[in-house]
Amino acid sequence: MKNLVKLGLAALLSTGSILLNAQRKNTENSTLWEISGNELTKPSYIAGTAHIMCSKDFEIKTKVMKALEKSEQFVMEINYTEPTEIAAMQKMYQTDKKLSEQLSPEEANELDKILADYGTDLKKMDHSSSQGLYALISMKAVPCPQTEIKLYEIELLQNALKNKKKVSGLEKVEDQMTSINKAYDLKAVIGQLKMGKEYEILLKEMVEAFKKEDVQSLYTLFKNDKIMNAKQEKAMLTDRNKNWAEKMPEIMKKESAFFAVGGAHLMGENGVIQLLRSKGYTVKPVSSL
Repeated sequence: MKNLVKLGLAALLSTGSILLNAQRKNTENSTLWEISGNELTKPSYIAGTAHIMCSKDFEIKTKVMKALEKSEQFVMEINYTEPTEIAAMQKMYQTDKKLSEQLSPEEANELDKILADYGTDLKKMDHSSSQGLYALISMKAVPCPQTEIKLYEIELLQNALKNKKKVSGLEKVEDQMTSINKAYDLKAVIGQLKMGKEYEILLKEMVEAFKKEDVQSLYTLFKNDKIMNAKQEKAMLTDRNKNWAEKMPEIMKKESAFFAVGGAHLMGENGVIQLLRSKGYTVKPVSSL
């Protein structure tokens, strides 16, 4: 489980871990939603997660744990319990072609200087993939040592395994890598690395909003175009949301499910909530259970 936590941390960092939950309506202030109707015999749930937080800020609300307890299966973005997925994750952060070979001498020198702000250098990171570089951003933005980091999905997974629930994933590591590569090429990642301090400020504001389930504020924070342009939003959110929304009905039809996904996937007209509603499901915020 210790290795699983490490791999989970790496995977969550690489997929935009500071993105949190948002909805447009002030009346829909919840990070937990119930899915019912459309011939479902039992309700399912979807929880928007904050992926990564410091232990001093970390809390899984009672209603979330009760929803997981009531559900027959636990569904994550990626199933961290599958050996093939673990192996794929281990390969995700390395590349055969050195970073320095993909850049001009001037660009390589600039990246080396940028990496100094992250406590490393190009020589140490030269065999890393773009995903490996991107993971540095979130790690630096989190204002506590690694020993004090809590991973929302891993905590839920441990509880699900303890209670012998079936565990599955909405996508594969390979799918996620494809999305990341479409959204962030090497030069785009370097541009993001330059924003280190801005990420720190933004994450702090997002964490405070998440703790309050203030989804309107989170929506405003998320619409920072420095973090995600339209092309990146399509690859990282919209396209994946649509894929998940196609898979979720069959999963829920068989057994009641508890879905845990990065909270930004819930939001907007192309968010999972609206996509499920368009399929005829009733999706409503849960204030308590």
